[in-house]
Amino acid sequence: MSNDFKIYPMDKSSINSIQNISELSFPISWSIESLESELDNKFAKYVVLKNGNSIIGYGGMWVIIDEAHITNVAVHPDARGVGAGDMIVEALFRICRKHKVTGITLEVRSSNFVAINLYEKHGFEKECIRPHYYEDNQEDAVIMWNRNL
Repeated sequence: MSNDFKIYPMDKSSINSIQNISELSFPISWSIESLESELDNKFAKYVVLKNGNSIIGYGGMWVIIDEAHITNVAVHPDARGVGAGDMIVEALFRICRKHKVTGITLEVRSSNFVAINLYEKHGFEKECIRPHYYEDNQEDAVIMWNRNL
């Protein structure tokens, strides 16, 4: 893997790669149709991380007035451990600052310690637990906020 990392806005040509990463990363993946609908969602802001010409990760959020809600952050399994998640979260923060967002939230599976550590590293704090949030196994979600953008 080279070190030629660049962030780009998600576009229609990104959808198949994003959906593949989603399937490899989440027990319940977003469909192609759901991802495509985000392209028309005026609140949605999505980025892809490329290494060379290959999409290795993506992240998205909804920006509504002065708050943002992260919908997804995922990195291809073959590209994990090189700071890709950090680059994606930092890109989302840049978008938040551009839109004058004052707080950003997300939910994450309580067992996803890697993601929780990533978010805590970027200033997110655990606020509460949403019991039985995930449909596939009734796992709890940890609700996290960063109000220090």
